[in-house]
Amino acid sequence: QWRTPDNIFWGINTLFGPFVLDLFTDGDNAKCAAYYTAKDNALAHDWSERLAELKGAAFGNPPYSRASQHEGQYITGMRYIMKHASAMRDKGGRYVFLIKAATSEVWWPEDADHIAFIRGRIGFELP
Repeated sequence: QWRTPDNIFWGINTLFGPFVLDLFTDGDNAKCAAYYTAKDNALAHDWSERLAELKGAAFGNPPYSRASQHEGQYITGMRYIMKHASAMRDKGGRYVFLIKAATSEVWWPEDADHIAFIRGRIGFELP
């Protein structure tokens, strides 16, 4: 998977962290010691409980692929990712996502507490 550049992550972490849980990683590109891989399926877990244990915030650079399922549960798809994120926020915890500025998409998080735009295009790192 493409990797979030360290300078972008550390900048976001400085402003909104500390991040203790990476929600979407292949394991090799994790930005936090605690993380979920596609095999773990972050959308099947209660992030708020995990954050209460870890005492910090969650970072997510989700995959922008089409929605897909594994054993009847969604594992990708921005609509499902943002829906789960909203439900988790209602339960507690802080969640910060690095997502494309697609403000007209149905999944755009209108109810976000804060939205910050990064000027230009981010050069994600090769795996």
